[in-house]
Amino acid sequence: MNKEKEIINNFLSQLPRSCQHINDFFESDAEIIDYGSKQMLFTTDEFSGEDMFRDDDPHVLGWNMAVCTISDILASGGIPKFYAHSVQVSKNWDHSYIEKFSKGIADVLNLSGAAFIGGDLGMSKIWHYTGICLGEADNSITRKGAEPGDLIYITGKTGAGNLEAALMLYSDKKIISKIIKRYKTYFKLRLNESVVIREYATCCIDTSDGVLNALNTIAEINNVGYEVKNLPYLNEGVIACKLLSKPKTLLFMGECGEYELLFTIRKEDEEEFLNHASTRKIQVNRIGEITGDSRKVLFEGKEKICFDDFDISARDFEDVRDYLNELTKYLSP
Repeated sequence: MNKEKEIINNFLSQLPRSCQHINDFFESDAEIIDYGSKQMLFTTDEFSGEDMFRDDDPHVLGWNMAVCTISDILASGGIPKFYAHSVQVSKNWDHSYIEKFSKGIADVLNLSGAAFIGGDLGMSKIWHYTGICLGEADNSITRKGAEPGDLIYITGKTGAGNLEAALMLYSDKKIISKIIKRYKTYFKLRLNESVVIREYATCCIDTSDGVLNALNTIAEINNVGYEVKNLPYLNEGVIACKLLSKPKTLLFMGECGEYELLFTIRKEDEEEFLNHASTRKIQVNRIGEITGDSRKVLFEGKEKICFDDFDISARDFEDVRDYLNELTKYLSP
């Protein structure tokens, strides 16, 4: 058991629980509460500079904070309704910065239809942001439900979050600094995609902690394995990996996620699902299949990489570079 989960379980062993709480802890991106004819969804997420978000563009930062928070609601098959936050404003942020940061959040809320209902404010040397979102669903989706033979799909490209982290981590390198000036990481709000996904998905999770972590979570909860191939890597991420002499597989393995939706569907539903997605002009990528054993396999071209014994967590390292070195070692023959 990883340390974070151990700490959470320590809290849960002491705290009272409601009989209206539908899902088990860890089995859903958002908590699902029965409140009559519909289900209420609740999520809260905390972010800071330690999460490797560049903060040079306040609008991008605000946008991403809101998208990352709302993503849990979408992964659970819900519609975002109400939004709140607690912000520790950096002492270096001036009026213009805060205004643009707020505009980034507002743009996402307007796009999602969620209304802001309040929050809390403080000041600190380093910024911290806690987002809170309430949503509703008729029939929610959890991380539980995948079965052998189910197909694995993902929205968008793999690696946007890990590219963002690399651009921040290696900003002192001249070749990377040139990329930074041109590239801005706006995470996608997968609102339209979630409308279709919730009609067909047997389970769903967002890739907030990376694609590998999402797959391993699904495998653990459902006691299954997976075979994955043809990952839709972000082109800019692949280029950055080449410039840094890093394997592109790190875009899949790293825990700075891209907040895409990873989900499974039944094989017999695939044709209807794809037709529905096409009608709504939604693009998704089939990346693999759920297996009946515990094998966790990625095919990178002709190379087969097994993650059966993978147990590397970023939280176990004080220096991110040490974490990246361990990931790279894992890929070494």
